[in-house]
Amino acid sequence: MLGLLKMPRRGAFPLWTLVVLLGLTFFLSQLAGCILDPCLEVVPNITFRCMGLNFSGVPTQIPNTTQNLDLSFSHLKSLSSNYFSSVCELQLLDLTRCHIHTIEDNSFKDLYNLSTLILTANNFKYLGPAAFYGLTSLRRLVLVENNISSLTDLPIGHLHTLQELNVGHNNIASLKLPKYFANLTSLRHLSLLSNKITYISRGDLDALREANRFNLTLVLSLNDIKYIQPGSFAKIHLGELALRSSFENFNVMHTCLQGLTGLQVNRLIVGEFRDRQRLVDFQSGLLSGLCQVQMQEFVLICFRQFENNTDTLFDCIGNVSSIRLVNLQLEEVSKVPMLSQVKHLECKKCKFREVPAVKLSLFKELRMLRITKSKYLNSFRQKFEHLSNLEVMDLSENRLSFTRCCSPLFLGSPNLKYLNLSFNSDISVTGDFTNMKNLLTLDFQHTKLFGPGSYPVFLSLQKLIYLDISYTKTHVKSQCTFCGLHSLQVLKMAGNSFENNKLANNLKNLTRLHTLDISSCKLLQVDQITFAALSELKELNISNNKLLSFDPLVYKPLQALTVLDFSHNQLTVLLDSDLESVSDSLVLLDLSHNLFDCSCTHLNFLKWVKENQELLQNKELMMCHIPEYVKNVSLSSFDLSSCQVKTSTVAFSVSVLLAAAVSLFLIYKYYFQLYYSLVLLSGCKHSAERGDTYDAFIIHSSKDQEWVIKELVEPLEGGKPPFQLCLYYRDFLPGVPIVTNIIQEGFLSSRNVIAVISTNFLESKWCSFEFDIAQSWQLVQGRAGIIMIVLEDVDKALLRQKLGLSRYLRRNTYLEWKNREISRHIFWRQLTGALLEGKKRNHEEVKLM
Repeated sequence: MLGLLKMPRRGAFPLWTLVVLLGLTFFLSQLAGCILDPCLEVVPNITFRCMGLNFSGVPTQIPNTTQNLDLSFSHLKSLSSNYFSSVCELQLLDLTRCHIHTIEDNSFKDLYNLSTLILTANNFKYLGPAAFYGLTSLRRLVLVENNISSLTDLPIGHLHTLQELNVGHNNIASLKLPKYFANLTSLRHLSLLSNKITYISRGDLDALREANRFNLTLVLSLNDIKYIQPGSFAKIHLGELALRSSFENFNVMHTCLQGLTGLQVNRLIVGEFRDRQRLVDFQSGLLSGLCQVQMQEFVLICFRQFENNTDTLFDCIGNVSSIRLVNLQLEEVSKVPMLSQVKHLECKKCKFREVPAVKLSLFKELRMLRITKSKYLNSFRQKFEHLSNLEVMDLSENRLSFTRCCSPLFLGSPNLKYLNLSFNSDISVTGDFTNMKNLLTLDFQHTKLFGPGSYPVFLSLQKLIYLDISYTKTHVKSQCTFCGLHSLQVLKMAGNSFENNKLANNLKNLTRLHTLDISSCKLLQVDQITFAALSELKELNISNNKLLSFDPLVYKPLQALTVLDFSHNQLTVLLDSDLESVSDSLVLLDLSHNLFDCSCTHLNFLKWVKENQELLQNKELMMCHIPEYVKNVSLSSFDLSSCQVKTSTVAFSVSVLLAAAVSLFLIYKYYFQLYYSLVLLSGCKHSAERGDTYDAFIIHSSKDQEWVIKELVEPLEGGKPPFQLCLYYRDFLPGVPIVTNIIQEGFLSSRNVIAVISTNFLESKWCSFEFDIAQSWQLVQGRAGIIMIVLEDVDKALLRQKLGLSRYLRRNTYLEWKNREISRHIFWRQLTGALLEGKKRNHEEVKLM
């Protein structure tokens, strides 16, 4: 476009025109970028969604690092060789409804990592024999609604890694599997749902017979199967076979099921879809063709009418290990064959009005029984008897209302471990669990209970590990509600209530509890002894209550706690003591939806919130409630700097008001030190005028006076040469301040200072004061005159606490008094040597003067 413009002669090109052209060029480039790159980047550089954007090829802006690409509802039409070479790292490619009619050879070449390819709803007219070459990692191929008429037309025999092939909703008329299926050794799922298969002949499945596909799921539902030739499934072993809504009437279904003779299958699914029911009535003998089929699990689903023709229901499936009856209008159980081998029986959405305990008790090998989601089931009057192998009983999500729970209803079931009576109407629990002492799990949630909370109904359940009585309208009055549950690890009590809305010592017996849910219990208070016995508790949910504070004494025993949910309470702040009580083992803490006070007086808590973002769960829902000007502001985003000005102002005001008081306090507390400083300065001026009267001034505790006189004074003053020592009780002048005596009679008149370090010395404030003066005087005089004697029995821990003294001992040589002959000999030699050195030094100083 710009090349067609006639350039003006030099000097005639207006500046404003140049600016406009440059701006237009920039605008067009930005607009082009917006048009060419509209894909949604779900995961940066990894996942892109370009659905419904009418691309005619792979967008050039898609990076070569892309692993997941959705190009559905585009207009690709024809895929040529190396079509996806620009995105060779793909793992998932969705080409649903892209109007593709041709896939040429090597269209997916070099997509070595592609594991999922979806080609739904493309009307194929040509597939090259090498159309899928290069897909060496492909595990899932979806070819739904592709107008495929024969499996032979699919060039997929080389896909050895393929695990799932879905060719549902096509026009495939024959189940004849091509020989290449023998090469698909990884195939686990083959769906031919809703095709045109009407006849299955012997030999159609030979490829499966040769490959021994023990784990293959074969879906033939929603085909109009009219005949299965006997022997078609002989010696074939499948993981699962689905035949739902596949037969137009009773006779066809009866005949076709006979054609399954010789089949070995882990799970066989027979029946209808609720919205595609072709057979309505279950007629006698319908399943007789299954007598020659070996199966582990049988599923019968969606029959609306049984009437009285159910006597043959279990005739040919009595030896099946597991039976599931789903969404059947079955009002009573059929006749049970003698020596039935059924171990797992499930009746879901049936039409029972009474628990058929008598009939079901005839399944003597039964280990698991589930009767669930039956909206008509409300009565439980019959008793289960002699089911000695029964371990799991699930009667949840019905409308049961009964009394005498629970032992009288389960006679002769000593191995029952799991009992689920949740989501029923109402049950009266009498406390009789005498025949159920091995019960491990008991679930009553969302069923109104009568009994628990008023007296100990669980005394017999010594082995119970899991108990759920959430939302059962239980009101806990008795302190012994949970007595007997010594092995309990999980207790769910949500949605109930406690006497006076107070959690007291109700949990004292649950010493092995790991998980506790007491949310939504209207709690106003938790006693300090509530959790005293729960040292092993790891998860606590106490949310949705009305707790005003987080008492550290309440939660201190929970040293193993990792998860704490304290949300939806009325907590305003965590004080410093509260924060210190938070267990170091805590991994998740939820404090959301509380009534937090974000005043600057709680700045420590606000800082703590910002510093513990990883610990806090749902932190974005921790909102300020007051003051009003920060209401609904997240604590995580609260501006801490807004408190700094106010804090500094308060600090300045307080410092001004307290300055005088602090000064007076310091003067009062340290008047000795101040007085000592004045005397010390005075002594420095006159020290040269004074002579050394004593060889050493002894600093010691009055409690050690006997040891000083006997072990120190007498040997030194009576020895040869004799030494003159200054002792406070003997040589200090009366009527003179103590500090003056210490400095003038002690330090200024002595050549050395001997400090006797004992436990009494360390505990004496006067001794510490004298030692501080000694160090100061040593610094002023500029000579080493302090001789430290550490007694043998001194408290070493207390010595380390005296930082100044401990530091001095680490940096200077000192003497140790030990009550052993050789040690005492060394001690006296070192001590007298130090004192003689002081005399010698003093004489030299006198001569110099």
